[in-house]
Amino acid sequence: MNSRKSATALPLAAAALTGTVALYIALVAFGNITDFDTNQQFVRHVLSMDTTFKDEDLMWRAITSRSLQDAAYLAIIAWETVAAVVLIAATVLWGLGVRRGPGGVALARRVTTVGLVMVLLLFGAGFIAIGGEWFAMWQSEDWNGLDAATRNFTVAGIVLVVVQLAGGSVSGPVSGSPSGSVSSSVGGSASGSAGAQVDSPAGGPAEGPAAE
Repeated sequence: MNSRKSATALPLAAAALTGTVALYIALVAFGNITDFDTNQQFVRHVLSMDTTFKDEDLMWRAITSRSLQDAAYLAIIAWETVAAVVLIAATVLWGLGVRRGPGGVALARRVTTVGLVMVLLLFGAGFIAIGGEWFAMWQSEDWNGLDAATRNFTVAGIVLVVVQLAGGSVSGPVSGSPSGSVSSSVGGSASGSAGAQVDSPAGGPAEGPAAE
């Protein structure tokens, strides 16, 4: 009973954490859709690099086209929406998978991994690497989202680790392995041969019990 409870504890934790990240990303996407202008200004300022140190060696990276800036913002919203949908579906699969056993949990883990990797790419590659370094967002005092991006990246990474551990916790040892039968067969054959090769008093091999 205790082993069964411990085997379901991690999947339940993975389900709860997946649902938490799903809720957060869904609210972020919803907020960007319903309050479009707020983060639109954020993206525009980051891409135009107008609040950085304006170093001439870096300013050539700036994107000043409003069309390209808005296209990037729409791509971010679309990415967030898809990630939210994937993680919501994964949360449901976790709930079903705990009841169904290892097969259901494996599917939930795969779907969750896809959703969490999307979140990691958004905040890691998108905000921290491209926004923070390429567009020098770290130089801005007014439009700097590195702290929030790092926090979200860290949370998603921790949840991903828990999810992978949860998938492994329900995997039992493979039964029906042929190694045992092969070993016993080989062992039995060897011992049988050894027994049959007992020397007779005359120095020759003894006849088998079926010999006449």
